[in-house]
Amino acid sequence: MGILEQIRSLFRRNPPSIAPTPPRPSAPALASRAPQINERRGKERINAREGTRVLIIDDSKTIVTVLKKFLRSAGYETLEALDAESGLAQLHPEPPELIFLDIVLPGMNGFAALRAIRRDPATRNIPVIMMSGNEQAMEQFFGTRIGADDFMKKPFSRYEVFFRIERLLDADLVPQRATPRLAEQAMPTPA
Repeated sequence: MGILEQIRSLFRRNPPSIAPTPPRPSAPALASRAPQINERRGKERINAREGTRVLIIDDSKTIVTVLKKFLRSAGYETLEALDAESGLAQLHPEPPELIFLDIVLPGMNGFAALRAIRRDPATRNIPVIMMSGNEQAMEQFFGTRIGADDFMKKPFSRYEVFFRIERLLDADLVPQRATPRLAEQAMPTPA
């Protein structure tokens, strides 16, 4: 059929037959397609004890607001800073029990802030979860080499935030440094 015939067929009174749309899958069919979602929702989340103090250091007000909302809804207390210098100033006299630290910050970057946290005897044992919107694995590798306890890519979900925290909890539901755990995960299992 030529182009002219195709154009004429578009203007004919009898519309071409349209294939019926397939029916939408039922809820059980959708559930079977996403077992990871059901597993995650079926597992009860373990939170740190209520009142756990968390410092959020990120230059994005949106990220700070989202993290603050997630954490406060679970009973955490939050402190916020939009740059590393003001975040480090909030570490004394009452240090937080966990820190979310962005890598790219105005002035001092997150890696320099992490080094300062690890050099200070009063703060060196506070667990730090580094965050970045950059997909480069080098940031994660470098962060763990200088003392990050975990790494989270932005954007993140509520589930991921609490998953990262849960991995750092001890038996008393207090966040602890994960350095030995990260070393164990990096080691191959014996055959």
